[in-house]
Amino acid sequence: MIINYIILLAIFCLTPAGVIWLCRKYPALDTLGPVMILYALGILLGNLPIMKEEIVVLQDFLPNVAIPIAIPMMLYGCRFTKSDTTLQLRVVISGFLSVAIAVVIGFLCFGNKVAEGAEIGGIMSGMYTGGMLNAAALQSIFQVSSEGYIMLCSYDIIISFLYLVFLVGIGIRLARRLYGQKTTTTLTAEEKAELDAQIAQAKQNPYKGLFTKEGLPHLKQGLLLTLAIVAVSAGVALPFGDGWFMVVFILMCSTLAVVASFKQKVREIKYSYDVGMYFIYIFSITIASMADFSTFDLMGGLNQLAYIVVAVFGSLVLHALFCRLMKVDADSMVVSSVAFINSPPFVPMISAAMKNKQSLIVGLGAGIIGYAGGNYFGVLMAQLLGIL
Repeated sequence: MIINYIILLAIFCLTPAGVIWLCRKYPALDTLGPVMILYALGILLGNLPIMKEEIVVLQDFLPNVAIPIAIPMMLYGCRFTKSDTTLQLRVVISGFLSVAIAVVIGFLCFGNKVAEGAEIGGIMSGMYTGGMLNAAALQSIFQVSSEGYIMLCSYDIIISFLYLVFLVGIGIRLARRLYGQKTTTTLTAEEKAELDAQIAQAKQNPYKGLFTKEGLPHLKQGLLLTLAIVAVSAGVALPFGDGWFMVVFILMCSTLAVVASFKQKVREIKYSYDVGMYFIYIFSITIASMADFSTFDLMGGLNQLAYIVVAVFGSLVLHALFCRLMKVDADSMVVSSVAFINSPPFVPMISAAMKNKQSLIVGLGAGIIGYAGGNYFGVLMAQLLGIL
């Protein structure tokens, strides 16, 4: 019945709004984060014996709509600055190389025992150079089983949270003692003002004002531009056939969005990142509802946990070593590792914990390049792992 579709569609699309509100109201829930809560709710919803036929249709439809919209919206705000490009280049080379080596080692030790291990390695490669956006995009490309993807993201949330706790506890002080504290990045007055604004914005409700007279024109601009990018990307991808359509489609969406971000008018579209993130939340609860844990593979889960632990902590150790060899200072090494492992939205928080606003430009620069290149990197890594 049509009413069942409407009810389920409302649940999938409106539940993230309720979760975001609860996370802002209750700090304990905010510690878990919206994605973890939405995964739990999605799994619960998907395993309830209700409206099974309708939910399958929406499970197939919503992710294929959410991701192509989320990618451009989240990339419009990318700002590629000129401040100390040499330092940014060093931390980016270190980060990508570290993830590549760690993922290959993890695959050879554990990942080759995991179903779809090469594809999961590709998702991890994009996730740990970009963020959840890249993980979701690569999931759409590889179509990894929902159980494997949810396990991967759940382990990632826990491990990433523990890494932040370690940094705030003793990691920052330890890195500064070993590396030296000085950050060499010099900011222009315009960049300082922009970073101050980002710190202030991180403390506010990102969706406040979205549906006001000021916010609606920005929302309209962002969505119209996104629809144009999606249409062009689909047109380019169609000749490649079913086997490569999704790969080319997602990569074209990423490419065109990055190209658009060089236009100042596009970068000035407000709320684009947060609207894109909301579509990631819809993707998260929908993909979680596909998980059937009655078929849960305990041994495969342990191997996957070991796989991700090697990828995360192996890449962190290698990143620290490479940064030391390339004479990168402590704060730049720490903030770039957070951009890669935890994703760019956590950069302002860790920079505030370090009391070093200048490190923001390094972390955000690394994160922006990770967002822009993570999908390409993930596809290449999956191809490489597939032949090992």
